[in-house]
Amino acid sequence: MNPALQPAYSSMTVLVAAVIVHDRAAGRVLLLQRGEKAKFGCGMWDLPVGKNEPGEPVTETAARELYEETGVVVDPASLKVVHVVHAALGVEAPSGFLTVVFATDEWTGEAENREPLKHAQVRWAQVDALPEEFVRGNGRALRHYLDGVEPQVSLHGWV
Repeated sequence: MNPALQPAYSSMTVLVAAVIVHDRAAGRVLLLQRGEKAKFGCGMWDLPVGKNEPGEPVTETAARELYEETGVVVDPASLKVVHVVHAALGVEAPSGFLTVVFATDEWTGEAENREPLKHAQVRWAQVDALPEEFVRGNGRALRHYLDGVEPQVSLHGWV
């Protein structure tokens, strides 16, 4: 990267995508538990989530990260925006991050933990028995989605 651009780049907000895979027929959603070597939220539950790559549409980020973490495949065109989280601070994001949370009920593949160094487990959870210890912003997004709340923006850490 051009050194003249480095200061501006390092102060940019990081774009992140998360996916709610909803098995409506079985009343469950796909979750992962962050491992003890995770960069944040050790031991907490989360949605499949990851950072956007340069030049990549955010829907592609969501599909790629979901597959990389769980082995589950979704068509980016099936993803619907259900929430946006804008946090003032984040790991490796000194200017914060913006997470676009998508949902889909169309997928293929069997869920598995494909990143065991990052995640303790990947599993389906019943929507009426979600884990308590959930990464804050994504947990709120999931609950709003399941409760039928219209898409909205959650702000975290802003004065």
